[in-house]
Amino acid sequence: MAPRTITRAAVAGLAAVALLGSAACGSGFDDSSGDTAQSSGPASLQILIGSSGEAETKAVQDAAAKWASSSGNTATVTPAQDLTQQLGQALAGGTPPDVFYVDAAQFANYASVGALEPYGDKISNSGDFYESLRSAFTYDGKVYCAPKDFSTLALQINTDLWTRAGLTDADVPTTWEQLTAVAQKIKAKGQVPLALGDTRDRIGAFMVQNGGWLVSKDGKQPTADTPENLAALQYVKTMLSTGLAKYPKQLDAGWSGEAFGKGKAVMTIEGNWIKGALQNDFPNVKYKVVALPAGPKGQGTLSFTQCWGVAAKSKYKDQAIKFVEAMTSGEQQMTFAKAFGVMPSRQSARDQYTAAFPADKVFIDGAAYAQGPVNAPKMDSVLKDLDTGLQGLANGDPKTVLQNFDKNAKAALGGS
Repeated sequence: MAPRTITRAAVAGLAAVALLGSAACGSGFDDSSGDTAQSSGPASLQILIGSSGEAETKAVQDAAAKWASSSGNTATVTPAQDLTQQLGQALAGGTPPDVFYVDAAQFANYASVGALEPYGDKISNSGDFYESLRSAFTYDGKVYCAPKDFSTLALQINTDLWTRAGLTDADVPTTWEQLTAVAQKIKAKGQVPLALGDTRDRIGAFMVQNGGWLVSKDGKQPTADTPENLAALQYVKTMLSTGLAKYPKQLDAGWSGEAFGKGKAVMTIEGNWIKGALQNDFPNVKYKVVALPAGPKGQGTLSFTQCWGVAAKSKYKDQAIKFVEAMTSGEQQMTFAKAFGVMPSRQSARDQYTAAFPADKVFIDGAAYAQGPVNAPKMDSVLKDLDTGLQGLANGDPKTVLQNFDKNAKAALGGS
């Protein structure tokens, strides 16, 4: 399965979020009702995380234990089996953990029903978080939570296959035109040029590079059916229909990183998580990472991020916010980076990170021109339908895909 896709656990999450929404309609999560008495004295924080594995779980548990020891509180970190489902059920049941990971793709579902405490600007130097990440966790003008870390997309090139195709560093594409030209040269040598993920989580980058996106900045208006987005999808359609790009399924792979690791494509578009995947599964693959080729309107990539959510119903909000403060310090973010490979969400940690991980500079540079996921509630089924349309793009009509999205999104957003 492709790591860090914003659609993960979506099916399970739909039921949980629907449950959450119905519960919110009943009694309301909004703490303005005054039904959440704050406990004084030492806190006993419950923290729910969506862990990538043992390294992340241990790192967060160690950091929590250090904070608890120094603050006189207790903090229990639990890795979820399915974060979206478990969190949705806990919130709907009125027994949420105090602190929890919130994926940017699910954030608006929770914020829109008052499940989250909007504490974002209470964190020290909150302006130090990358603006694209702050925007991802802003709802109705409020920054709700502190970004935990982030990922962006870049272009990976298999250097052995690149050389075999007669290409050099001078051929690395920096524009769409150059990407097409180099892909044609690779195809002429009998190789598949590009393995491309078949959802908005990858194809959406082309929209951004042409000045487009799916919704307005405030997340309230669908904006898919535009000339910019149409031209972007037409470009991708041409790449697919001429064999210059192929979806993972066409290459007998579960995701693009697997196809790339198996040598079934010379290039792919993935995030910094591909480093760990290749080290584990395809350690002998030699590759380089470069920025995604710029489109007609400039550079563009997609960002994926999570924040530290604090429950509006927590009895320990003050202590929970102090916990998040400790977890998002530059020093702690670097500790996490070294432990399980994430990129710090604080700009002040950028130089330290790139010094420690110079090969990841391209990914962290992408923060300056990255677009986060759709930040609007009740959009899960709309986005799933969009992905279905994109999966048939090679033989489909891009205009219809975009029109369908706008129609469905307008209904979901209430035409507001």
